[in-house]
Amino acid sequence: MPISLRKMEETAPALVSLYKSAGVSLRKHGLSGERAAVYLVIDYSGSMKPYYQDGSVQALADRVLGLSANLDDDGRVPVVFFSTDIDAETEISLANHQGRIDRIVAGLGHMGRTSYHLAMDAVIDHYLDSGATAPAFVVFQTDGGPINKLAAERYLCRAAKLPLFWQFIGFGDPGSRQFEFLRKLDELAVPAKRCVDNAGFFHAGADPRRVPDAELYDRLVAEFPGWLAAARAQGIVR
Repeated sequence: MPISLRKMEETAPALVSLYKSAGVSLRKHGLSGERAAVYLVIDYSGSMKPYYQDGSVQALADRVLGLSANLDDDGRVPVVFFSTDIDAETEISLANHQGRIDRIVAGLGHMGRTSYHLAMDAVIDHYLDSGATAPAFVVFQTDGGPINKLAAERYLCRAAKLPLFWQFIGFGDPGSRQFEFLRKLDELAVPAKRCVDNAGFFHAGADPRRVPDAELYDRLVAEFPGWLAAARAQGIVR
């Protein structure tokens, strides 16, 4: 069961409008009643500093919590911070979401470079260890391409056999060539490279906070129904 409106009002009143907006997008895309474990992966590379400072990362975390409350009932989202390595594996929750990103980042060290595959590996391990039966919806935020493109592609293709959907979201200049790799990942051949299309990508621009909630949710979940159908047809999702 999703979290009820009443529980949202009691636990996280500041997120009620996000919860409602996410619910509208899910219904619009035929996802009412679907269950999924929601993950958030956040880029902690050096170029991300302005997005931590201006509240963009916290705003994304809040929006992901609003989405998760419609798909899962535990009120928590596992979060992986990554740069050259894994910087943190923790969680955000409805009960203490306000200022949570700043509190986590205050305990982290140097901001490094961008290594997707390590973050993907951390999510896969967490999901498999959790014993979850529902599929997972992974929101993977970054402001640039990975230092090891081959490893990132290999991980995505291997993970296609698992009930995990990867929704990449780009922060930064939409015209930047940094995002060419993510567009390529989004369009990797099926079945030549992977058994199902298990990834989506969209660009949230240079000021992600300005993307309206309804638009952000529509773009986040747009490719999820197609993946669910394909994954069920192949027995990846039961």
